[in-house]
Amino acid sequence: MSNSPSKQPNNPLHGITLEAILTALVSHYSWAELALRIPVRCFSNDPSIASSLKFLRKTPWARDKVEGLYTFMLRENNCLNAEKFNTDLNKLE
Repeated sequence: MSNSPSKQPNNPLHGITLEAILTALVSHYSWAELALRIPVRCFSNDPSIASSLKFLRKTPWARDKVEGLYTFMLRENNCLNAEKFNTDLNKLE
């Protein structure tokens, strides 16, 4: 049994492109909220996916912040879904 580095079942970023991460964040938070949470010009001044990707690919600290916010968003959504599921179960009782 080999521990292949290509298999990362516990890594929520595995197999997801930076473009998909950024698109999900903009869809969830909006450009304005994203600029408040991660204060970089590419999010606040005439934002676009293309210009933001160009910046993030050249700036590791900003990319780390974006990836961190994305994993936070995923955890937050999982908690909300679990709460909704539990509420729905309680209504059935």
